[in-house]
Amino acid sequence: MNKAKLKAYAPQARKDFIAAVTARAHRLGLSEHNGQFTIAPAEKNGDVVLIAGQSWPAKMSAQRDNLVALIKKEGFSQTMEAVAYTWFNRFAALRYLEIHEYLSHGYRVLSSTEGILPDILIHAADIANNGDLADLNAAEVIDMKLAGDKDGELYRLVLIAQCNALCRVMPFLFEKIDDETELLLPDNLLLTDSVVAKMVAAIPEEDWQAIEIIGWLYQFYISDKKDAVIGKVVKSEDIPAATQLFTPNWIVKYLVQNSIGRLWLMANPTSDLKSQWEYYIEPAEQTPEVKAQLDALIAARIAEDEKQI
Repeated sequence: MNKAKLKAYAPQARKDFIAAVTARAHRLGLSEHNGQFTIAPAEKNGDVVLIAGQSWPAKMSAQRDNLVALIKKEGFSQTMEAVAYTWFNRFAALRYLEIHEYLSHGYRVLSSTEGILPDILIHAADIANNGDLADLNAAEVIDMKLAGDKDGELYRLVLIAQCNALCRVMPFLFEKIDDETELLLPDNLLLTDSVVAKMVAAIPEEDWQAIEIIGWLYQFYISDKKDAVIGKVVKSEDIPAATQLFTPNWIVKYLVQNSIGRLWLMANPTSDLKSQWEYYIEPAEQTPEVKAQLDALIAARIAEDEKQI
């Protein structure tokens, strides 16, 4: 894994995602100037709601109200940053899943093996007809494909349907999107300089082979914010950036093998598991008195653990 490329990409990705989400909020008539949150009026007219002369589906009105309430509670900048990271995290997961061919329909969502447009968009009609993404309406997809100028709009529908399909198996990451998160899905995702295109282009496919890439991306994504808040009085919303670090797999193995693993070996001295542990360290020799005290402590701990099981 080329961590140098990840380190170069992720901090800029954070800025790009925040900018893209903020631009989307501006289109919805939501903005902040000199710390003042401003809301453009929304007018319902039949099946649409009008905001600054632009029409949106009527269902968006309630979603926008939820978004306004969230911004008033959390603040404009904090909301934009939180939603930006949500979409970054989802796109990173989708990229990993598509490269490893874990998606049920078998098509790539963010990239293409067949041309320029993402494979899932090329095959959207087949996917809808087959019911691979339950939220896709086959007739609607076909109409949008035939229109010839609605690829961007259709891609939004497909992405949201894909995330909702993954909700069933990974609800912690792909919670059902029918709220303000959907509203702030960035625009123009099919352009060559979109946040999706940059993610695909910046990170070689071979670097996505290791699951650890998700953790490293997170650590580098928040690195600028971490540098900005470290050593200062940290606000509650900045605590994750100041305190959360990705733990590489080898450190996890070292900790487990030399803590729980050591207890296991003491309770099962004939076990040959330690021969499979590359990070296990044999404990230093102790005097009989110290060894007796350690054995007593370990026995008491094992007994307590067995009671809780």
